[in-house]
Amino acid sequence: MSDFHQNGVITDFHNLTRRPVEALEQELSQFAKRRPMGLILPSLFSELEGPALSAIVDELVKVPYLNEIVIGLDRADREQFLYAREFFSRLPQHTRILWNDGPRLRELDAELESHGLGALEPGKGRNVWYCAGYVLASGRSSVVGLHDCDILTYDRSLLARLMYPVAHPRFNYSFCKGYYPRIAEGKLNGRVSRLMVTPLLRALKTVCGPLPYLDYLDSFRYPLSGEFAMRSDVLEGIRIPADWGLEIGVLSELQRNYSHRQLCQVDIADAYDHKHQPVSEDDANGGLNRMSLDIAKALYRKLATQGVSFSSEDFRTLKATYYRLALDLIEAYDHDATMNGLSLDRHCEEQAVELFASNLLEAGNLFLDNPRERPFIPSWNRVQAAVPDILARMHEAVELDNQGKV
Repeated sequence: MSDFHQNGVITDFHNLTRRPVEALEQELSQFAKRRPMGLILPSLFSELEGPALSAIVDELVKVPYLNEIVIGLDRADREQFLYAREFFSRLPQHTRILWNDGPRLRELDAELESHGLGALEPGKGRNVWYCAGYVLASGRSSVVGLHDCDILTYDRSLLARLMYPVAHPRFNYSFCKGYYPRIAEGKLNGRVSRLMVTPLLRALKTVCGPLPYLDYLDSFRYPLSGEFAMRSDVLEGIRIPADWGLEIGVLSELQRNYSHRQLCQVDIADAYDHKHQPVSEDDANGGLNRMSLDIAKALYRKLATQGVSFSSEDFRTLKATYYRLALDLIEAYDHDATMNGLSLDRHCEEQAVELFASNLLEAGNLFLDNPRERPFIPSWNRVQAAVPDILARMHEAVELDNQGKV
């Protein structure tokens, strides 16, 4: 049983009691007869050597309702790709690996770039975009889920809960976002969401005024979660950032293209832990430093498309407003952690807020200084209009990589 309520923007399914995963999977196997399901796993090769992914694969082996699994593999040479083929070979589902650094897909990427249609920089968004193209090319899935490959607490019930609202034949949801508590090893985690996104959205409401877009984003319990499911036709029409702004970019496109009645979020786990990014104060291209910069830029771009204009003075005001709100939230988080017997380092929290505040201003300067920047990867609808046979050739390239010699 699930208790759900309409939170004013999107439907929120909050599980008060947990159904056994076997019961969910039995229903999903029935749903799959009408709505075949697939899963996208965007991965770095380094994650194949980490502690999480092998355990995730062990769980996916037991999933009965998936029709295909598509793995986007970044930063892998030939020997590493061959290792990946063996690593994932125990999956019983129709499984294909996109060797994004291999010669066949690099050739297609160069062709798209020659048309001005490629992703200009590597990153998770680019990886997901190519996987989405392959899902469209294969035609095996009408519902597709996506989750990260570094989840240390992974259980296959997470996937079942994520897929259920979109896969159910009586439901009309086109997209489902997962959420979960960010608590692990006695600590309160989720710093970018808690300390940046939440106070930033509230600061933007103060500086820019109330906007339906900001209320919409603020209605998600965990907007930065890397877990979501959608109808496969959603993949054709959305434009997403290539960088760490992927999650905000996807939510923004859905708000533009779909009724809120077609969107929902669901509680998918009692506990969730993954590889934690370092803050990387001294490296603007790494860790939470880069992530916060990309997220801020994604928000500014989307607000601009809705008619919001920004100046240097606006960004300075936003920084000051954000900083005060974030410090107030740290106080509340500290009290919350204390009441629940959790640890929270206020000094580190305030250091993170200082970095994020600085990056809000830096992202604003980058936004103002690069008015011709093409921040979003084109939709697959546009790509197919320009290169009609691109998906067929991508499908052939992936088949050759997975079935033949490389």
